[in-house]
Amino acid sequence: MEKPIEHKNHGECQKMILPVRDALEILSGKWKLPIIISLSFGNKRFSQMAKEIPNITDKMLSKELRDLEANQLIKRTVFDAIPIVVEYSMTEYGYSLENVIAELRTWGMEHRKRIMTP
Repeated sequence: MEKPIEHKNHGECQKMILPVRDALEILSGKWKLPIIISLSFGNKRFSQMAKEIPNITDKMLSKELRDLEANQLIKRTVFDAIPIVVEYSMTEYGYSLENVIAELRTWGMEHRKRIMTP
């Protein structure tokens, strides 16, 4: 087990908590990270994501896509076609989460082993 991070004062602790809270606010909830992971495998239309992400409702997918777009993590592109085609993709800023997601995956796999292995 690793030693806890030693902080000299309350201000140092606050400097660590605030940005983590900001990140959690943007990525909070059950669906944002699965959507980001889905789009990290390539551009998708709404229906493709709805099929890839089990149990998400269309209403929730739509809401979360708007939130992720507002935070510049994904991009919504409307193509001038008949019928109109809408495609979602990761932004460069969205791709900056790759290492975070990889670390969460690694931690999650280790946690599953630790908790679910008798």
